[in-house]
Amino acid sequence: MSPDDATLVQRYLDHVRFDKRLAARTHALYTEDLKKLQQHAQDAGTTLLAVGPHHIRRWVAQMHSGGRSPRGMALILSGWRGFYNWLGKESLVASNPVQGVRAPKAAKPLPKALSVDEAVQLADYKQEGASPSLEARDRALVELLYSSGLRVGELVGLDVQASSEAAGWVDLQAAEAHVLGKGSKRRTVPVGQAALAALREWLALRPTMLKTAETALFVNERGTRLTARAIWGRLRTRSQQAGLSAPVHPHMLRHSFASHVLQSSGDLRAVQELLGHANISTTQVYTRLDFQHLAKVYDAAHPRAHKPKT
Repeated sequence: MSPDDATLVQRYLDHVRFDKRLAARTHALYTEDLKKLQQHAQDAGTTLLAVGPHHIRRWVAQMHSGGRSPRGMALILSGWRGFYNWLGKESLVASNPVQGVRAPKAAKPLPKALSVDEAVQLADYKQEGASPSLEARDRALVELLYSSGLRVGELVGLDVQASSEAAGWVDLQAAEAHVLGKGSKRRTVPVGQAALAALREWLALRPTMLKTAETALFVNERGTRLTARAIWGRLRTRSQQAGLSAPVHPHMLRHSFASHVLQSSGDLRAVQELLGHANISTTQVYTRLDFQHLAKVYDAAHPRAHKPKT
């Protein structure tokens, strides 16, 4: 390890500790990351002042192949970038070799979706001894979310009847839901027969929960518009009572809707329109879900999917 490198690193660590007053934990992380930088430079037969962008890219590649997470690499690069910015201010380097180098992008996690059987199990579940009106409302919530792929905010905004003030409404005759989505964009989505039946059952009992003239389609026990938070809680409880392996939230039903429609139709553009996505790239994540489904079917059914028993 070059003494000159060690001196530079220590001066920088003193700077961030005393001048910038960084927290002890952050200072410890900077110390660890700069030790890595020193070691990389030593292994490459160079000094910290002579490090170039090609060195940084090579070391990022090594970290990546070694299993370092994109977030972890981004944090390390941030520390190195700060060090070279300081060296530049000290007139010790002409340019920052880390400036144009970025960590690989982290893969976006796949949205969680129910299987068709799980979705049906949740929709068909009936809680014994529950209030008929609450049971009808919660069943209608599940059916509409799964039938039409609505966002929870779109569901909350639904009114009983169409009006100039309504954010959205359901036309039972036309079997359509008119909603106000992100960016104040309106769209119309179909409503399935099971959801229509559940909505009619709920609408017949809805007056028993009203205490004032409320326009909301879905109301709570006080007779006021149901909130998104309350819907999250009701779905979580209902899914646990129905015996599902994981708690369900509104967006999971939206993901399930998109995944199951894509599995059946293969029409990505149609799914994009139904979900109200501005960009097709947002919808393309469901092609990965669809492939996961197909892979599971293959593993379970194909005679060549498994090694022969010995």
